[in-house]
Amino acid sequence: MEPLNELPHMRKLYTRSVLSEETAGSDPLKLFSLWFSEAKEEGEAEPNAMSLATVDKTGQPSVRIVLLKGQIRDEFQFFTNYDSDKGRDIAENHLVALGFFWPKLERQIRIEGRAKRISKEESESYFAIRPRESQIGALTSNQSSVVPSREFLEEKFASLTKEWEGKEIPKPENWGGYSVSPTKIEFWQGRVGRLHDRIQFKRFEYGWERSRLSP
Repeated sequence: MEPLNELPHMRKLYTRSVLSEETAGSDPLKLFSLWFSEAKEEGEAEPNAMSLATVDKTGQPSVRIVLLKGQIRDEFQFFTNYDSDKGRDIAENHLVALGFFWPKLERQIRIEGRAKRISKEESESYFAIRPRESQIGALTSNQSSVVPSREFLEEKFASLTKEWEGKEIPKPENWGGYSVSPTKIEFWQGRVGRLHDRIQFKRFEYGWERSRLSP
């Protein structure tokens, strides 16, 4: 059977855990921290990998995987090139969505909120602790722009590596962090018969309101 023809028959039985209102609690950020810790302990390949969905000025959505690099001030931080597709999208439309999927734990977390740039000082602090190869990579890449070849990138990387040898590498002006302030967070736990547990938290002026969603 051709691999794509197997798709209708591909299934996984979710039996790992349950999510009740009692275990969810009243603070979604505390629950996120707990689930994230359990994902690390379980050995998920990259527990901080998350989908980031943005929308451009024409209404076209885009999604890609980025890495969560901080949960500061109850907001979710990631870093990128401001001139990338995602950076341009956020400049036009601050509304974004994040998604975490931890298959070993049979869990997902969906987050909706508003993205904004963090301070230059915070971005510089993070850039300073990145591996040197990643720092050179940030200087090398005009993220999302067309390049003539892989060799072009490698030659530019090698040239910049030589140019900055023995020197402290500065953060590029067009590179830095974004912080997503959540307005809605949903926790999804796989269950038998596709009757999954879905607990949603919506933020209001008075705090978080919890509800259970039909799967």
